[in-house]
Formats: sequence, structure tokens, C-alpha cells
Amino acid sequence: MRLRDTPEGYGIVSRTLHWAMALLLVLQLTSAALHLAAGDSPAAKVMWPWHFQVGFTLWWLVLLRGTWALANYRRRPPHEGSPAQARAATIGHLALYTLMVVVPTLALLRAAGRGRGVRLYGIQWLPEGTPELPALTAPANLLHGTLGWVLASLVVGHVGFALWHGLVRRDGTLARMWRGR
Repeated sequence: MRLRDTPEGYGIVSRTLHWAMALLLVLQLTSAALHLAAGDSPAAKVMWPWHFQVGFTLWWLVLLRGTWALANYRRRPPHEGSPAQARAATIGHLALYTLMVVVPTLALLRAAGRGRGVRLYGIQWLPEGTPELPALTAPANLLHGTLGWVLASLVVGHVGFALWHGLVRRDGTLARMWRGR
């Protein structure tokens, strides 16, 4: 079992981070959809309080995964397909990474600027009663939800293309992220 990536497949660190983030993104997007569509339902009331914590966890994981990807950049498997398809895959992945950083960053800024304190994992990071800072909350109020749904659509596209690679093209792309080679 390889830790690092190779041109033949992704190592255990990349795969673990990928699938952990995939599961957390499903949880995150489900909590947002339930909150939006059925905010008073029992399921939404159970899941919504976890939304901020899961988003924060995803934020750290994407920073860790991005750092790991950069450290393995020269060893990673190449994108399959034509040069245009490889370019599109690169742009799609960059958009996913960017939004997975920006969306939770906006939520953190909003939380910090509300004046209600920030509590994560049972630790009080910012005390309650701090002054409200509209300069922090305004961008998040404007963009967090919209960019979150853009991220959701990119995730759906990512899953669709992964299935296309695995079930239609059968080019090994999906297998490299599932089994490593």
C-alpha cells in the first residue's frame, strides 16, 4: 500500500482524503438541501446544527488535501483523454478546490463577524459578545449560499464524469481513485 501518488494511481493518503471529503460533502449538501426545502422537519433539525462543524472540517481537509496534491504534483496520474479533455478536467478540479476553500471561508468570516462567538468541536474560538462586523458578514451573506450551490453542481458533474470514465470509457480513472491503480 503506497502512501504517495504515482503516475499509475493515487496513494492511500490521496484516496482517504478524497473519499472522506466526498462523504462529508454529501452530508453537508444534504443538510443544506433539507434546511432549504424542509427546515422545520425532524431530519433538518437534526442535521442543520452540524452544518457549520462539517463545513469547518471540510475546509481543513481541503487545505490538507491541496497541500498533499501539490507535494505529489509530479507523481500524480495524468488526466485521460484528449488535451482539451485534460484541460477541462484540470479547470474543473481547480474550480472544485477553489470553491471548497472559498465557501467555508465565507461561512467562517460570517460567524466571526456576527458577534455571537464561534464554537467548534466544543472549543470557544471567539467569545460571545464581540462587536458585529458587517464587513465580514456582508460578503458571506451575499455569496455563501449561491457559491455553495455552484459547488454542489460541480460535485454532481464530478461524480457524473467519474462514472462516465469508469462505466463508459473504462479507462481506469475511477479505479485509480478507488483502488490506487
